[in-house]
Amino acid sequence: MLAFIQTGGVFMWPLLACSILALAIILERFWTLRRSGVAPKGLLSDVMARLRDDRMTIEYIRSMQAKTGLASIFAAGLLNSKHGRDAMKESVQEAASHVIHELERFMNTLGTIAAISPLLGLLGTVVGMIKVFSVLMESGAGNTALLAGGISEALLTTAAGLGVAIPALIFHRFFSRRIDELVVTMEQQSTKLVDALHGDRDKAGVAQ
Repeated sequence: MLAFIQTGGVFMWPLLACSILALAIILERFWTLRRSGVAPKGLLSDVMARLRDDRMTIEYIRSMQAKTGLASIFAAGLLNSKHGRDAMKESVQEAASHVIHELERFMNTLGTIAAISPLLGLLGTVVGMIKVFSVLMESGAGNTALLAGGISEALLTTAAGLGVAIPALIFHRFFSRRIDELVVTMEQQSTKLVDALHGDRDKAGVAQ
């Protein structure tokens, strides 16, 4: 591995750093963006059952507030549910903005790695070809060892840049899609909670 990096030249080191950082982000995002951790399926049913049976306690709400994802959004809404529908919706939207910000953490970094890695590889290719032409100017085409070294450096950096960029781009698209799905799910669940708490009350007010 070290010989491979040394053969590729100085631009292999930033590409290696990019690959390590991309791998760390991918593993972290896989763990963070688990559906069971962000938007558990049974959470809304549990909250509705507690509300229906009058078992909703401040301790339960505080426990949800300490969690991430949909639980923290529900907690914000429940804490402000007594102040009316509009106040509850505003608190839900504010909590949701924080949750979405957390879901999108490191995504820009991963996208940047996908964008700059081929450029670093291309830069290494250009430098390698410059060395090849320098050898041709100084020694002619007879020094095959130096020529081969320059060409090898050029090809290795290109391959390494693409090898880092392609997986980074694939996972960036994958995680972006998962975030969109989680956001839609959380929006639907939050709307159901708000309607359940204030829908019937609003209808009763209109009827009066």
